[in-house]
Amino acid sequence: MNNKKKILILTWEYPPNVVGGLSRHVEGLAKALTSIGYHIHIITTWIEELPLYERVGDIEIFRVVPLNEGDSSFVRWVGGLNLSIIHQAMKLIKENEYDLIHAHDWLVGAAAVTLKEEYHLPLITTIHATEHGRNEGIFTEMQKKIDEQEKELVRHSDKVIICSTSMKEEVLQIFEVESQKIVMIPNGIDTSIANITYKREVLEKFPIDLEKKMVFSIGRMVKEKGFHTLIEAAREMEGSRPDVYFMIAGKGPMLQEFRHRVERLGLKNIHFIGFVTDTEREALFRQCHLAVFPSLYEPFGIVALEAMAYSKPTIVSSVGGLKGIIHHLNTGLLMSSNSANSFIEQASVLLDNEELATRLGNDGKRMVEAMYSWKRIAEDTHRVYEETVLGYN
Repeated sequence: MNNKKKILILTWEYPPNVVGGLSRHVEGLAKALTSIGYHIHIITTWIEELPLYERVGDIEIFRVVPLNEGDSSFVRWVGGLNLSIIHQAMKLIKENEYDLIHAHDWLVGAAAVTLKEEYHLPLITTIHATEHGRNEGIFTEMQKKIDEQEKELVRHSDKVIICSTSMKEEVLQIFEVESQKIVMIPNGIDTSIANITYKREVLEKFPIDLEKKMVFSIGRMVKEKGFHTLIEAAREMEGSRPDVYFMIAGKGPMLQEFRHRVERLGLKNIHFIGFVTDTEREALFRQCHLAVFPSLYEPFGIVALEAMAYSKPTIVSSVGGLKGIIHHLNTGLLMSSNSANSFIEQASVLLDNEELATRLGNDGKRMVEAMYSWKRIAEDTHRVYEETVLGYN
């Protein structure tokens, strides 16, 4: 145990506190790193009912309360979170010898930079998304502050990990960082999830119609995920495809707006069901006929891999990391972003051709198992760790 290399990971979210894909990424990576000999310490945000300290195998989780927990300003709240992270990390560094710090996104950037400078530890940062990319530019004071914090974190990092070719281009352009500092390692998933069975009662609270084909999607309810496209598609398809309905899961600031829009349009073939548990999520993936992720901006798109792991034919927008995951007509289908008609066209291909849908689902699963296992990603990350530590002075 004492001979294992120790890594200090900083992340603002970690399961069961799941806000977006970052949380699941860090969990999957941490578990896989322990399987190849690392001991992982994670500092993350405390939320109600969770213990301040938890140990799962060789992963130790330290949850901290932001100094200004009730602050209405998100940027100030993040500042308080970073001060609490620094305080916790200082205690841990006194008791442990870490190989390096691995930070995830700007929300822990101030703490990461401070700890690197104070303790002369190598710093690796994974950039999961950029404020510039999410908003197609920087327009508000808050966006400017976040953008500045991202730039500061990237500048101080010894290596920057990104998840896709499009994300590499984005980071190089926005942050003006030297290309040798950037390393591309894709996201991964636990492919064994597709083997889990569930009881039918899990889905009883949802409006499941076994006589029709379900189109499933899941994600954070924000503009860049493109769910408005599916509302438009549902309106178009209500008359022409009465055999199809949409089930969309996830929480976020636009959830009520989407629900009100569906209600105003009087649509009965699309349901925004809000937050779902992991068990419900798995059951919905199993139940659906096809999955769609119509993002306007998506650095990677881990949910697309999850759908493919269940052998579900998957349609994604031809943007960002998604277009690197799906090879059109080989492992899934590509649609134009922000286009309900493009989705309808691609969905019709799958709905009207069961043989093709099955083949795409099976080929997609094989590709995910070969390319995106956490074991492979952990080994790639290990090589970056080793190279960074060796080159650090």
